[in-house]
Amino acid sequence: MSRWIWSPLLLLLLLCEVHAQVENRVIFLPGTFQNVSVSQNETVQAVVSRIPAEVAFITLQFHTQHRNATLSYTRMPGLGVSLTAVDSGLLSALQPGQVSLSLFLSSPDGDTVAGTGVILPYSSTDPVPGACNTEFNLDIDPNVYIHYNLYETTIQFAPANLGYERGQAPPACDESTGSSTRWRLQYDVYQYFLPENDLSERSLFTGVQAVADVQGMTANGRRVMTLLSSDRSAAVFNSIPGQGVVYSVIVRDPLLNTSASYIPAHTYACSFESTLDGCQTLGKTSTKIFFTVAGLAGLFVCFVGHRFFKCELFCMGFSFAAFFFFVLITRTTELDYDICLAVSAVIGVVGGVLLVMSWWRFGSVMACVVVIGLMLGFLAASTVLFTPLGDLDVFRHSDVVFWVTFCCIMIIVPLFFVRWPREGNIITCGVVGAYAVVLAVNAYIYTSLSYITLNILKRFLNNNFSAAFTDVPFQVIDYVMITVWVVLGVCGIVLQLYRERSRPFFPPSPYLMWQQERERRKTNVLDPRHHFPPLPNRLLARVRQLTRRTEPAGEHTPLLL
Repeated sequence: MSRWIWSPLLLLLLLCEVHAQVENRVIFLPGTFQNVSVSQNETVQAVVSRIPAEVAFITLQFHTQHRNATLSYTRMPGLGVSLTAVDSGLLSALQPGQVSLSLFLSSPDGDTVAGTGVILPYSSTDPVPGACNTEFNLDIDPNVYIHYNLYETTIQFAPANLGYERGQAPPACDESTGSSTRWRLQYDVYQYFLPENDLSERSLFTGVQAVADVQGMTANGRRVMTLLSSDRSAAVFNSIPGQGVVYSVIVRDPLLNTSASYIPAHTYACSFESTLDGCQTLGKTSTKIFFTVAGLAGLFVCFVGHRFFKCELFCMGFSFAAFFFFVLITRTTELDYDICLAVSAVIGVVGGVLLVMSWWRFGSVMACVVVIGLMLGFLAASTVLFTPLGDLDVFRHSDVVFWVTFCCIMIIVPLFFVRWPREGNIITCGVVGAYAVVLAVNAYIYTSLSYITLNILKRFLNNNFSAAFTDVPFQVIDYVMITVWVVLGVCGIVLQLYRERSRPFFPPSPYLMWQQERERRKTNVLDPRHHFPPLPNRLLARVRQLTRRTEPAGEHTPLLL
């Protein structure tokens, strides 16, 4: 009787186990993306079946937004047979007659991980990505590894090998360097920018699916550089915190005209886990306050800067001193960012006051206009080197060439101010003031235009930044901000030129006016103010009046009898 009772229970448990195994299996079709969710303490079996005979090896890649996932050759992950990353991939060389393959997905951190994956097949004539790996843990490592900091993003990958038939031994990696070896392979490094200001998982998965294979990356991505097998298998790029970028490498065999793709990897150059300064909270409060005030001041200078010359001088002196001392403080101290920004702002105020006082005391308009021209020259040089011209090898590999070119452009611009000082000053007000508005907008909404000056700041602060590619995405928001910059600048310049057409070129120095007035009073005896006593005498007389005892009113002589 007990046997009849236990039999249904055993059958139920068996059915449950079979059902659980079916739920933990995901069937992948070659070239078709599959969304997979890996629950806590769960292992998902990725199954590929009906593999054609002409396929020599396949790669499985799995991408998540910011949570790690473990991809393994075996059900139990281990060193050398698994990889844990947000962009993970494994390459499997197939044996003769093999028509199916199983790999395993799991969550290493005990959290549910959702991602998207795809199987890509390759033939025996295609290069094998990462087959000559000597640096990373996997024997064959087709992955692209990303490391980033505030200034630069570095990608690394393992060298590839020539393709080979199923069951054959792979060609030797370093036996010789002839044209019949892997040394003939070339590596194209690509980058693909995700939509700006979009940190959603959907945006990432759509972008990864667009560039996962060779055809997708060559059609949608941008080839940045081509490396030879003799070059170091690494590349350095400019970090853009908050901007999603997908990097990939395509290895080509120029003799057989075949190619294969490494596993694409993405980065936002920021952390999704940080609650203080993560991707969701990139804009520091101090930065927003600083650039909001700077944007309002820039708007004022853009339209009425020349009319209120002292205010313009203060703003330009503030910008010059604050930028210089921010670089100096950051390079020489270990102070926190907020403290550096606050100290730089205080020193900027001092710099602005000194520039105004120098004009007030000495009245040298040309000296002040040259300083203002250097501000326009700095922005002009930064803009020129922000273009693809700045990514030329001559600038990337030589700091001397870069800074000499930068300084030449920066110094040439103020020379035009010697001939047309008022027009040059008004142009500076319009261009620099409008760009300050762009920087204020960037404190709230990301725009690539901020990297016109930020790339120069990074190069000042980081000795190794010269090797980085400074490409940034140009999307809808950037074209809108370019339009805003141009419209504000042109309107400000035209308005000030129209208002100042009948006025003196520059207002006179208050100190020199006071000196001239004093001399005029000394020589013009008909001027009633000439007979006024000097200011010290008047102050002394006033003090005596306040301290002297008041005499009673009335008769002061004795009455006669």
